[in-house]
Amino acid sequence: MTTTLERPSRDSTATPSPARTATRLRRPTWRDPRLLVGLVVIAASVALGSWAVGAAGHTDAVYAADGVLTPGDRVTAEDLRVVEVRLGSETGGYLLAADGVPEEAVVLRTVESGELVPASALGATADLALRAVAVPVTSGLSDRIVAGAEVDLWHVPPAPSATGEQGAPNQGVEPATLVEGVTVAEIDEADGTFVAGGPVTIHVLVAAEDLATVLAAVAGEGSIAVVPVGGAG
Repeated sequence: MTTTLERPSRDSTATPSPARTATRLRRPTWRDPRLLVGLVVIAASVALGSWAVGAAGHTDAVYAADGVLTPGDRVTAEDLRVVEVRLGSETGGYLLAADGVPEEAVVLRTVESGELVPASALGATADLALRAVAVPVTSGLSDRIVAGAEVDLWHVPPAPSATGEQGAPNQGVEPATLVEGVTVAEIDEADGTFVAGGPVTIHVLVAAEDLATVLAAVAGEGSIAVVPVGGAG
């Protein structure tokens, strides 16, 4: 006996299964917010880097002392030289070449040779609280005593007589300090006797409250010794 298997017939009217739609990556467009944010971040990074490089290489033209400037000196551009330095945010503390030298400016405090000139070191004559006093010196001066150096002034009494009124040896009066830490403004040398000894006149800057003491010592008997302070000069 023969068994016949019938194959199912294809129904031409059967509904086909829905086809799967392939997912495609879309190319970003200029309207894509993510692209715009990325461009902004890149542009900001480039701008910040350019600013940092430019700031690091920026220099300012500033005045520096071409020699020692002492209080009371009247300053002109000839006393200064222009140097290029990186000040950053400290430009307001120094005398900028772009601003020029103030008219009738005088030095209020000592500025060493080559030092950048602080704006606060210059002012008007009325702001100067020091007065220049000429002090004659008959003994030799240390070679460390130069313009701009700090010195102490001592009064040395005249040499005592051989004996006192009662016939005892006269010990005299010991030297005494007149003023300490005054600035030498100028030195007038005579015939090259600066160090070896001889008449020398130094001009020192004395505060108003010490002026009477120093002037009395200069006009009185005895002599004045000038002693450099520390490593002055």
